[in-house]
Amino acid sequence: MKKLSKEILARDAKRDIGAEVLEAIGEIKAGGGRKFTVQVSQATEARIKLGQSQADFAEMLGVSVRTLQDWEQGRREPSGAAKALLKVAVAAPNTVRKVLAAA
Repeated sequence: MKKLSKEILARDAKRDIGAEVLEAIGEIKAGGGRKFTVQVSQATEARIKLGQSQADFAEMLGVSVRTLQDWEQGRREPSGAAKALLKVAVAAPNTVRKVLAAA
């Protein structure tokens, strides 16, 4: 571990970390701070709406867990038929669950 310089130690000695944390919490509660938007893939959205794990959803679709993970993380795109099934799963998750359970 590198030794801290005298400047850093002097600066840190003057800080009130507790007050800084409380100030940051207040800013977050007031709606401030940085905000991030996460894009969720269609495969992820469908899986979450069906309330299934990746393993269960992949088995239901007849694909490997790795393939599903690739779809969810944007490394690969599902085929046309898989895209259609995912759209239906997002729009009508209960219908997809019933139909595929009966198959």
